[in-house]
Amino acid sequence: MNAPAKLVIASRESALAMWQAEHIKGRLKALYPACDITILGMTTRGDQILDRTLSKVGGKGLFVKELEQALADGRADLAVHSVKDVPMDLPDGFALAAIGERASPFDALVSNRYDSLAELPAGAVVGTSSLRREAQLRAKYPKLRIKPLRGNVQTRLAKLDNGDYDAIILAAAGLQRLGLDGRIREILSPADSLPAAGQGALGIETAAHRTDLLSVLAPLNHPATAACVTAERALARALGGSCQIPLAAYCTEEDGTLTLRGLVGHPDGSVIIQAAAQAPADYADALGRAVAKRLAEQDAEALIDAVLAEQAQKQD
Repeated sequence: MNAPAKLVIASRESALAMWQAEHIKGRLKALYPACDITILGMTTRGDQILDRTLSKVGGKGLFVKELEQALADGRADLAVHSVKDVPMDLPDGFALAAIGERASPFDALVSNRYDSLAELPAGAVVGTSSLRREAQLRAKYPKLRIKPLRGNVQTRLAKLDNGDYDAIILAAAGLQRLGLDGRIREILSPADSLPAAGQGALGIETAAHRTDLLSVLAPLNHPATAACVTAERALARALGGSCQIPLAAYCTEEDGTLTLRGLVGHPDGSVIIQAAAQAPADYADALGRAVAKRLAEQDAEALIDAVLAEQAQKQD
C-alpha cells in the first residue's frame, strides 16, 4: 500500500485531547515512517463554555464541530476523538474510519480525603459533569450532594484541590493517559457506575469521501473494541442518546460473543431502568437495538421524554 506523503490530524487543544492525537500520530508514524504527520490544534465551543453543563448548551457535538469543519474544508485529513464525546449520529459527510483498542472504560473516584464512594459521609459534595453518573450516584448514594463540574481534567482536579468538592468522578482512561493514575482512589465498578457508550476508546473521524484513508487507518482499528462500541452506540442511538439524558451502555467481548448492558435513569436517581443481552460480534448493531428495545419495554422512552421536558423547562 502506498503511504500518504502527508497527514494532518485535527484535535482539541486540551492536554488529554493532545495526548490522544499524539498517540495516534505515533501509531501512524510507526506504520508510515516517511509520512509527514502534523497536528492541527483547535479550540471548540465545548472547551469555551464552562459555566453551564453540556446538557444545557448543545451537547457533545460542541466538542467536534470545529474539527469536522477542518475535515470538510481540507485543512485536516482525520480527527481524533474520545468516542464518548462523539454524537451518536454523525453529520452527513463524515464517518468513523477506525476505533482503537479500548483503555479502561470505567469511571474513577478522585478525592483528597476519602478512599471510596462508600466512605463518603452524608452531605459530601461530589462533582461530575455527567447526568449518567449523577443518576447512578443518587440512586445508590442518596445522601451525597452532587454538584456540576466542567472543564478539562486539570481544571477539574484544581477545583477539587481548592476544596470546592469532597470528591469528583472522572473517566479512568483520561487520568491514566495523562499519567495521573496516582490521583485515582477507586475504580468504580459497572454496578456503581455503568460507563457511557464508547468510554475509554479513541475514534478516528474522516470526511466520508476520503475512502483513500480507509486502508491507511485500518491497522489502527481494533475489531473487538469496534464491535463493542458499535453495540453501545446503536443502543444509545435507538433511544435518542445524548448528554441530556442519563444513559449508559457497556459491552464486553469474550470468544466472539458480545454482552451488552444498558441503563436509563432519572437525574435524581428515583428511577433506574436496566436491560442486557448477548449476541455474536457480527451482530453488534442489532444487539444494541435489541437492548434498547428491552429498555423501551420497561418505559424507558417515557422516562427519557419526561427528563427532556424537565431539561427544556429549566432552560426557559
